[in-house]
Amino acid sequence: MNCDPRIVGAVMLAAMLGAAPAKAEKQGGLLKSYSIDSPASMSIHEEATVFAMRPVMGVFNNLVLYDQHVKQNSMQSIVPELAKSWAWDEDGTRLTFKLHEGVKWHDGKPFTARDVKCTWDLLQGKASEKLRINPRKAWYRNLEEVTTTGDYEATFVMKRPQPAFIALLASGFSPVYPCHVSPRDMRQHPIGTGPFKFVEFKPNESIKLTRNGTVNLWHRLASAHQDG
Repeated sequence: MNCDPRIVGAVMLAAMLGAAPAKAEKQGGLLKSYSIDSPASMSIHEEATVFAMRPVMGVFNNLVLYDQHVKQNSMQSIVPELAKSWAWDEDGTRLTFKLHEGVKWHDGKPFTARDVKCTWDLLQGKASEKLRINPRKAWYRNLEEVTTTGDYEATFVMKRPQPAFIALLASGFSPVYPCHVSPRDMRQHPIGTGPFKFVEFKPNESIKLTRNGTVNLWHRLASAHQDG
């Protein structure tokens, strides 16, 4: 793909998702989106700008996400994604997520609560492997730790009450990463659970994604509700 080196062609092989209309539409196609800058890597957690987040956000899922059909973000527009529900304890210092079961990473490995803990241990600098840069580490200064109960429950333990903490988790900069993929590999070939799979990254030229043919339908639905 030939283009001005300042322009990144974010190329996504996409299929239309959503309810089928009465008249059948042809599935497939090529969607091209253009960016004014090229990201240094494909690792959202190591990039400070939207130029990495925008093209690869569809590769990942968050625990929760701002409803993409609501124009103005608010606490009321936060909906479940990898989490199916969440609740604070009475003291407001423990935020517990119940997670969807049966979710798989793009390489076929199962998603579990361990991946949630690994992600925030990495962001807090507690993991054995480190992020090359960690632009949002300060977001989690009030986070004491993440604990797990079984494979499908994760709890964020706060040092003091922080009711708006969940708003940080709903940001496009807060995807869950897989435990079994190193931060180094996530920079060039990220593995996620989202509706698109990563194909190729050519700096200053193009980013290519393809439709995840086995995507679970639950993760873009806003019908689930918050507990508590």
